[in-house]
Amino acid sequence: MKRLLIVHHTPSPHCQEMFEAVLSGATDPEIEGVEVIRRPALTVSSVEMLEAAGYLLGSPANLGYISGALKHAFDQSYYQILDATRGRPFGVYLHGNEGTEGAERAIDGITAGLGWVRAAETVIVSGKPSKDDVEACWNLGATVAAQLME
Repeated sequence: MKRLLIVHHTPSPHCQEMFEAVLSGATDPEIEGVEVIRRPALTVSSVEMLEAAGYLLGSPANLGYISGALKHAFDQSYYQILDATRGRPFGVYLHGNEGTEGAERAIDGITAGLGWVRAAETVIVSGKPSKDDVEACWNLGATVAAQLME
């Protein structure tokens, strides 16, 4: 069974709503052979990153950048996972009340350095997630998980 790791920083109700939609999509009953593991960004380990076959990353865009928690997750595991995780699929969801360009740029730089492959378009939400935003988050989770099905 392949493992999908959701690494998230969920400090607000809006981020929580997005996280729950991503998780719901990733754990849809029609997706078989994929174990979904969720870890707060401050607690995820390098071993968990290595054991995953794919990733979903969730963060608020704080002051135009990814959260310090998500940055910490990569800082503490980057060199341990650098060569071993190349080619693995990932998806991203971001919540920002102001510009998210810096957060997008940071994720792009980190994942390019790791050699990860974007499996779906990034979901970006500003303010309270709309019905369409929640659906986009669900689709993101389902898309990345489905790519891991055996």
